[in-house]
Amino acid sequence: MEIIKVENLNFTYPEQKIKALEDISFSIEQGEFVAICGESGSGKTTLLKLLKRELAPYGDKDGNIYYKDKRLEELDARIAASDIGFVMQNPENQIVTDKVWHELAFGLENLGIPTPVIRRRVGEMANFFGIHQWFRKKTTELSGGQKQLLNLASIMVMQPEVLILDEPTSQLDPIAASDFISTLEKLNRDLGLTIILVEHRLEEVIPISDKVMIMEKGNIILYDKPQYIGQELKEIDENHKMLSALPSAIRIFNGLDTKGQSPLTVREGREFLSNNYENKVVTLDRFSTNYKNEEENIIELKNIWFRYERDLPDVLTGLNFHVKKEEIVSILGGNGSGKTTFLNIISGQNKPYRGKILIRGKKINKYKGKELYKHNIAVLPQNPQTVFLKSTVKEDYKEIGKVMGYTKEEINTYTKEIVEMLSIKELLDKHPYDLSGGEQQKVALGKILLLKPKILLLDEPTKGIDAFSKKVLYDILLDLKKQGVTIIMVTHDVEFAAVASDSCGLFFDGEIISTDRPVEFFSNNSFYTTAANRISRHMYNNAITCEDVIEICKLNGVKKDYERQKN
Repeated sequence: MEIIKVENLNFTYPEQKIKALEDISFSIEQGEFVAICGESGSGKTTLLKLLKRELAPYGDKDGNIYYKDKRLEELDARIAASDIGFVMQNPENQIVTDKVWHELAFGLENLGIPTPVIRRRVGEMANFFGIHQWFRKKTTELSGGQKQLLNLASIMVMQPEVLILDEPTSQLDPIAASDFISTLEKLNRDLGLTIILVEHRLEEVIPISDKVMIMEKGNIILYDKPQYIGQELKEIDENHKMLSALPSAIRIFNGLDTKGQSPLTVREGREFLSNNYENKVVTLDRFSTNYKNEEENIIELKNIWFRYERDLPDVLTGLNFHVKKEEIVSILGGNGSGKTTFLNIISGQNKPYRGKILIRGKKINKYKGKELYKHNIAVLPQNPQTVFLKSTVKEDYKEIGKVMGYTKEEINTYTKEIVEMLSIKELLDKHPYDLSGGEQQKVALGKILLLKPKILLLDEPTKGIDAFSKKVLYDILLDLKKQGVTIIMVTHDVEFAAVASDSCGLFFDGEIISTDRPVEFFSNNSFYTTAANRISRHMYNNAITCEDVIEICKLNGVKKDYERQKN
């Protein structure tokens, strides 16, 4: 039975000539799990919001959306509110009360549900999601993962028929994200809940999906079972930007020019390699060379201790850290472990109560006025909206140019360079808050780069952006490195850290407990590692990217019995 049906849907935002959605038609069966992916700005979030009547954006819309054969506009307000649940990208934007228990009950209270029923449903959901342990906490005390779990539970307590989620794991660490996705799989499997999920992190999402939809420039270019989308997308365009966003098992399968039904999971990928490829060569030659940066330390942190208030626990506990000039360092770790605090210490936003900070050989407290920031240190915060002050991106860029003392010609020249580098020309005249999460991330980075810093601090720079935009960001970081810029990046994106970093460190228990080259760092971890490494580590050493696995498989060649099967 169809639960959602969309017919010839078109949508255009006010004062925009290009349609955000163009002639969209598809249907979703009751109980299906559908993953929607595509580049930033492809129309994914617009489509989701149109499926939730209360969140539908303002603009010109034609075409029809049906819920259980009834047009969305004609649904009873109570049914529209309770039957179709929506979990937003940023957990902060959805929490409306001060206590966890009240947040769980809030939706039911607004629906006028009797108090005994509310208490029973809240108790049931709190137990199911493991919330009972922090049931009476303030919502402000929760970690990012707990807040997102609370948002999900607050929707589920209203017993929806359809659950819509817009990049719900974008701000979660790898372990918390995996747990969240597992919870969605359980809801889909055990309750028969229909789930529509927009995600950029597809490694664990695509394998549990019944259908995958790929969008491009407001159109649906593919809508099929996950086993076939890799091959079909490659047939559309063998260099399509979304190919690099697919799960590692599919990318390796495609990269080895294999035909048929592709593996989806790590387990299936391991079986594919074991059954089809030799392992006479177990490591790539380039991994045997030792990397050593002879440059001087540009940042040094010595025995840093920090807490936010006198009677609160320490966030940083004797942290020691240094970075060489022209180095890209990635710091990974769980939500709430202190990574953002660590960046704030380096940038001078937080001051430790013990320890020494040296920036370019000079104590941080010796920098006067704007000296620490002007052409020196710049920070891209986790929430890109905090960067914007004006009503359009262009005005924001002009404002930062004035602050830096650039001439009009310099502002125009530098802005043009940034716009071309990030491919954001069509975003300049838009209000920053009207952009998608990925678009906000890109234009915020552009504003930070206008500062022309020597030290760049990035807090979750790949949050909300698509795989192709990550490739653009990677190229930008390498180019900045060649220009003498040192980059420290806090990230949950292990795949990006594996390719972009000179070294990686793990933040745990108030300090950075290990720093190593990406190949050594990721080859020795079980969870903070790449899917490509999990797929190949039983046969090959130190292969941490899909390209590594493809290369070493080609060096080994296929097994003879597999060659016979192909022929």
